Amino acid sequence: MTGGAPPPTTVIPTGWRARVDPRPAVRRVRDSAIPIVQIVVAATAAYSVAAYVLGHPAPLLAATVTVSSLGLVRDARPRRVLETVIGMLVGILVAEGLLLVAGIGLWQFAVGLGATLVVARFLSPQASFAIAAAIQSIIVLVIPSPTPFLRLYDGVIGGVAALLVTALIPRNPLRQALRDGRAVFAGFDAAALTVVQALQRGDRVRAERGLEKARGMQPLVDDWRSSLESGLAIARISPWLRRQREELERLERMRQSMDYAIRNLRVVARRVSYLNDDGRSRPVTATLLAELAAATRVLGDSLDDISLVPAAQAALRAVGEHLDPAAVAPAASQGGLHLIAGLRPLAVDLLTASGLTQEEARGVIPRI
Repeated sequence: MTGGAPPPTTVIPTGWRARVDPRPAVRRVRDSAIPIVQIVVAATAAYSVAAYVLGHPAPLLAATVTVSSLGLVRDARPRRVLETVIGMLVGILVAEGLLLVAGIGLWQFAVGLGATLVVARFLSPQASFAIAAAIQSIIVLVIPSPTPFLRLYDGVIGGVAALLVTALIPRNPLRQALRDGRAVFAGFDAAALTVVQALQRGDRVRAERGLEKARGMQPLVDDWRSSLESGLAIARISPWLRRQREELERLERMRQSMDYAIRNLRVVARRVSYLNDDGRSRPVTATLLAELAAATRVLGDSLDDISLVPAAQAALRAVGEHLDPAAVAPAASQGGLHLIAGLRPLAVDLLTASGLTQEEARGVIPRI
């Protein structure tokens, strides 16, 4: 096996030190620093414009719209912010219209809230859209205003402030994308090495554990996709992030290929689990998969150091060029040959993750 495998065990803190460890809380605050700045700046600016420039008394919605639309969520795409703003404005508009026609009261509250939810669900399939509309509608229905539709203007001011802050004080999408990418590569490495151990020992239970690890990676892949989609959307409108677009696009191509690679790793793990019923070790296949995992580890390191990409490509090529089942394991059973053949699409996906085109990656793998 090439490359250093991670330690089989990890120290897990226990006792009172684990319960009072402030590091997770500090990390949360650190990771939310830019979103907090965005919210404070946008809400303060919107409130100031509504109160001191336009003279609106108590422009509550100017601030609440900015806070609700920006939030501390991972997905800070301008489109998502805009959709949330529109949802809140719909709630304000419906509630203001009902107050103008029917006044304030208990039945007006019930009718207004119900009407807001119906209209919002009609306009958008997103449940968050309807909830955002309902919350703003409640504020309008509960807190009276002497001037009809004044709070709609406050909401518009808050929405504009949120969108401007998204572009002018952007969150760092590359940092989050790199963090999520590292998590994906770490998960792939753990799952692949568990399957390698299963092949070395002929252990079906360990193969099933590797399959569980590979299946459990989908949330990590989804997080990576979300952070990259958000980052690319912000980079398209922010003058400060245009330099990051090329790197984010490279990471998005890598993510797509790694998504396919993880699916193919699941296929390999299922085959290993089935074949390991006989309890026989398969050292040749174990070595090939271990070498693919080691090369993928180098590719994961290239997230932070792009100069490692050629080394990762070379290592993946070296494995891919030997993925001829009849040549590397002529005495293997039919199932063993099929298992080695199952590594071929996995190698192709990893090669495309390293930057090769599909045609170039397939050209590396020997024809059968």
